[in-house]
Amino acid sequence: MESERLKIVSLKDVLNINISIPSYQRPYRWSTESASTLFNDIYFAYKNHIPEYRIGSVVLYDNGNEFEIVDGQQRITTLTILTYCFYHISKNDEYLRLSKLLDKKNTFDDLSSKSIIDNYEVLKRHCEIIANELNGFIKYALDSCTFVKIITSTEQEAFQFFDSQNHRGKALAPQDLLKSYHLREMSDSSETEKIKIINEWENEPPKDLSLFFENNLFPLVQWYKNREGLYYSSKKIKTFKGIKKNYNYNYSIYHKAANLYIEHFNSDGMYELTSGEMVRQFQLTQPLIAGKRFFQYTLYYFNLYKYIINIIETKFDSHLISSCGSGNSYIRNLFINIIIFFIDKFNASELTDSRLRFLYQWAYSLRVVMHSVYPQTVNRYALGNENCRVNKGLNLFNMISEMQNPYEMDSIVLEKVEREKLNSYKSEKYGVIWDYIFGGN
Repeated sequence: MESERLKIVSLKDVLNINISIPSYQRPYRWSTESASTLFNDIYFAYKNHIPEYRIGSVVLYDNGNEFEIVDGQQRITTLTILTYCFYHISKNDEYLRLSKLLDKKNTFDDLSSKSIIDNYEVLKRHCEIIANELNGFIKYALDSCTFVKIITSTEQEAFQFFDSQNHRGKALAPQDLLKSYHLREMSDSSETEKIKIINEWENEPPKDLSLFFENNLFPLVQWYKNREGLYYSSKKIKTFKGIKKNYNYNYSIYHKAANLYIEHFNSDGMYELTSGEMVRQFQLTQPLIAGKRFFQYTLYYFNLYKYIINIIETKFDSHLISSCGSGNSYIRNLFINIIIFFIDKFNASELTDSRLRFLYQWAYSLRVVMHSVYPQTVNRYALGNENCRVNKGLNLFNMISEMQNPYEMDSIVLEKVEREKLNSYKSEKYGVIWDYIFGGN
């Protein structure tokens, strides 16, 4: 019957089917973090009495003997592990029967088995933490967590459906996923307020926002913590998810309470107290608050980015900050990022001409010593890698984050690059930069 080929079913219903994972499927590789996230999402839905928690879809091919999982095997495997945790804690044989997928021979290779064991330990720990609520949680997970079950009668049909689900449409960009996430956190906001802030967000070109997250915002919140700032993607959006409104932990209470003091927001990203004093609303070294403030946070720093571009284009000759060539563009972006971080820590008025020149020297010293500059080159330099050719071991982002006042930066001495160390290519092309930094011209 057609109704059986496309149907919304519970997790229990899915696990009661004689399912298998075909050999062509990729190995099971879900991380413990992903498994924890799935558990916490289900637990959140359970605690908030959400009638149904839709996990996604599962595409099954009926080969006549069993149902092969064509799409959804990573989630199904993780949830099967969870049911085995239910059995381990409760000793209820029903849950052992539901976890029979784990017993299928030749289904999992050694690396998959390690992922299964690791996720079992983590999910079991989660279950033990909610021991007093576990019976209710188990019932909710098995009966109220649902899938859209699609059954196909031929492998070709299964793969066509899988392809249409996963490849025909354009994948959502990281900022689109973040937009959806933070809109859900605005459930208490009026439709008018949501429309207003989304209109402001979507007034910015999507490609520009995408590059801003990848080249500026993500590295900025990573480098000062001595973490790699490369390869921003949808898998790393956790960095910008912020403190959810339902979090009731000490750190989240503190940061949410601090934000309650901020009453009057204007387009410059500042708040005015009753005394007339202007107060900054964000800090790159502090967690952001999920929901409306994520959008304000992003637009504030995007406007600061554009403001800083205007500063350097006003104060520097074009040949000193040229973005022609990928290497030059990477250095220019590093220069912009260190200025953003300095202003974020202190304020724009503390960015004197001498400090701006110092930050230029720090960023562009890398340019004059390197024939070729790549994103990895900049990342190592920003982190103060000991193998860098200049200013070894100096993570200026980290140093600024720990400063109490901007005068501390004035006592930092940067390494001087001797003119004779430039080869003929660099001397011809970047000699003017060396002259500006070290020549006193």
